[in-house]
Amino acid sequence: MPQYDIIVVGLGVTGLAALAELARRGVRALGIERHAVGHDLGSSHGETRMIRLGYFEHPSYVPLLRRAYALWRELDTVANTRLLHITGIAEMGRPDSDIVAGTLAASRMHRLPHEVLDAAQAMRRFPAFRLPQDFVCVVQPDGGFVAAEAAMTTFAAQARTHGADILSHAEVQSVKPGNGGVQVATSRGDVDAKAVIVAAGPWVTQLVRGLPLRVTRQVMTWFEARQPELFVQGRFPVFLLASRHGNHYGFPSLDGRGVKIAKHHHFDEAVDPDRVERAISADDEAAVRIALSEFIPAADGPLAAAKTCLYTVTPDHDFIVDRLPDAPNIVVASACSGHGFKFAPVLGEVLADLATKGEAQHDISRFRLGRAG
Repeated sequence: MPQYDIIVVGLGVTGLAALAELARRGVRALGIERHAVGHDLGSSHGETRMIRLGYFEHPSYVPLLRRAYALWRELDTVANTRLLHITGIAEMGRPDSDIVAGTLAASRMHRLPHEVLDAAQAMRRFPAFRLPQDFVCVVQPDGGFVAAEAAMTTFAAQARTHGADILSHAEVQSVKPGNGGVQVATSRGDVDAKAVIVAAGPWVTQLVRGLPLRVTRQVMTWFEARQPELFVQGRFPVFLLASRHGNHYGFPSLDGRGVKIAKHHHFDEAVDPDRVERAISADDEAAVRIALSEFIPAADGPLAAAKTCLYTVTPDHDFIVDRLPDAPNIVVASACSGHGFKFAPVLGEVLADLATKGEAQHDISRFRLGRAG
């Protein structure tokens, strides 16, 4: 007889959200993590993660985002914490840039609150920015950020509160059908379950072969602001900025001094997650500072801190969330391509549905393994 109903392999934010949801439903669940829960070697650390409704990546994400917002708020209430911070978001660039055009398409299709500012209006509202005359700025009042480490801690606490077991510092060596369910071999012994969710992030291809994924190295940087008063919440929004230097993003200051700013996809450098270079180079810093000096000079102070993280990227940059065709009691998630953290609670619902019922209540057709492209 299987020891557990469901095992979740990988306890980044997606795996922890799924484990907490399974436990909340009364499922006998075990979460296995190869490092410490909440480690900084994967994709779920770094202080803050952006959340927004008008989604430039594709309008079909918006229904999932609406549910994610509701679940983040519910989690704040249940856990008596504050994970979701609404600051507004400003998305800037030329009108034909992917960020501006995509955000407007999603916002208009789903009738989401937003306004469009020209460059002069944007700089009056957000005086830290210096924008070219041909830039526009889409402002979404519902945008903001989720506190990353606090979210991880909260999901883990909720999972334990509802009865889930967590096994950390255990490397999973294989996941395969057997004994009427699924056998999970780990460095600390074998465990059986009726079904398994593999949410191993950058390490997922070590357990599920044939997935079309690349792991890429990213860098998050924090700079000492030259004019820190311009970066407090209320004067400085969460932002996305498209320019000839790439797509950069950032957040209001949390401590009144430092500002977190990074380049989305950084150098798009494919790496082995067990051998990635963690030291920050002068080139890493320069890739961010070039945008600061031109567009946000008030933040262009000394580098205060920097960390690496990893994106696990699909060719079309959409997620992978599906049951394996030849082993339907093994569910794989999520290869979120650098934009998945905000979806964690709704992906937790989806994964719990797939593992226990075989189908999800939410539309995940875009994330199926057999999709075109």
